[in-house]
This record gives sequence, structure tokens and C-alpha cells, in this order.
Amino acid sequence: MQFGRYYEEFEVGAIYKHWPGKTVTTYDDHLFCLLTMNHHPLHLDEHFAKEATQFGKNVVVGNLIYSLLLGMSVPDVSGKAIANLEVESLKHIAPTFHGDTIYGETTVLHKTESKSKDDRGIVAVETIGYNQDGTIVCVFRRKVMVPKRSHLAVRGGEQPGRPEPKQNP
Repeated sequence: MQFGRYYEEFEVGAIYKHWPGKTVTTYDDHLFCLLTMNHHPLHLDEHFAKEATQFGKNVVVGNLIYSLLLGMSVPDVSGKAIANLEVESLKHIAPTFHGDTIYGETTVLHKTESKSKDDRGIVAVETIGYNQDGTIVCVFRRKVMVPKRSHLAVRGGEQPGRPEPKQNP
């Protein structure tokens, strides 16, 4: 299975539909909030969310949705990345709730060969995330530095750092 792409494999306009989706549970949301120290009651306090918000229920913290979509895109976009250079924009379009399933897809916007090193290039992409109803919940744009095929040998092959199994005596 391919993990990421080389610079030459990206085509402007290509769309990668990431699979599978992820159903966001209450546990996922609460654990992420606790790990990141986001203790806003909108995410953690069901009674507060029901009584004091326009939604009437907990809203999943937006950075969890962004992180899920970023992770979903790695096998298609940045699995071979030399560096993640920037996130140009991040927009939370609609709320996500416990039990929603998130799907993502990424479009290649443009690509540029490196000016300083001939074995790599920069790829700009836009990832959208949407729920089980097709409602777009998150959109972000980022730039990734990826190797060209010529970088393969220098990098250590297709799976750099992978050890060989040893036979037991």
C-alpha cells in the first residue's frame, strides 16, 4: 500500500478521497479536550451545553476535527513528507457533535519545485471535512515539502528505518 506521494505523483486538480471515515465519540472528544487542556464546558459539560447553548448538546472541539482530517490525509498527501511547512488557513464551517462521522478529501492546488534543492518540491493542498450528511464542517489549506523520486536512495529507500527480522537461534 502506498504511503504518501513523491513530488512527481502530485497533479494539480487531483482529488484524494480519504478512507475510512471516523465516528467521533464522546470519549474521543473528552480525551482530546483533557489532553490539550481545553476545559470549555461546551465540550465537556452536557448539562451546560443543553441549558446554556444554542446547540442544546455538546460540540466536538474543533481542533480534534482538524487533527482527524490532517491524520486522514497523511497516507494520500504527506506520508513521504520532508516537512509540513505551513497551514495557510483553517476554517470551522459547521459544528460537529458526538456521534457524527467525519470524512475528508484533499485537492491539490499547486506545486512548485524547490529553488534550493533539486530533490524536492512544495505541494499546496486544501482538505475539506464533512459529516455523514455531507455538511462541510472544516476546511484548511497547507503546504508540504515532499521528496522527488531522486531523493529515494538518499532517504534510505521506500521504507526508511525499517529493520529486517532476525531469526531466533
